[in-house]
Amino acid sequence: MTGEFERRHGFPAGTNEVRPASRDDQVAARTHAQASPISADLGTFYDSIGDLTWEDFGNGYFLDPASDVLLRLPDYGVGDFGADQKVRSLVIGSKGGGLSYVASPDGAVHRTRTASLDEPERDEVADDLRQFPELLERSLTRVVADGAPGYL
Repeated sequence: MTGEFERRHGFPAGTNEVRPASRDDQVAARTHAQASPISADLGTFYDSIGDLTWEDFGNGYFLDPASDVLLRLPDYGVGDFGADQKVRSLVIGSKGGGLSYVASPDGAVHRTRTASLDEPERDEVADDLRQFPELLERSLTRVVADGAPGYL
């Protein structure tokens, strides 16, 4: 049976969920906190949220589980961002189309301006990891109401 989403968009709905943290996610969050210079907010975030996948929201929004961020650490380490290349930050997710979300040690969340992590330019999209999911939710509410995806 074809659902309303598929009739409207021409393809079936993808995964759209915020998954609560499992016991394994919480262990990974604690390991993450010991293995990298993250903010307390990021540890708290990963202790509660396993991951976020919104495939059908604009080009998609993805906040990776702590275990995936940990797996990338040996290959990518902690990125240096900012105009002076001295802000140690972690890639925690992405926006469909290749732009990455990066958490700074002060807890702010930034979005890269290009799909390459080699480019230091980024824009702050949230003051902290408490505000970031709230902004995502507001953007989702807006796109459902009037089709405008917002700036995230």
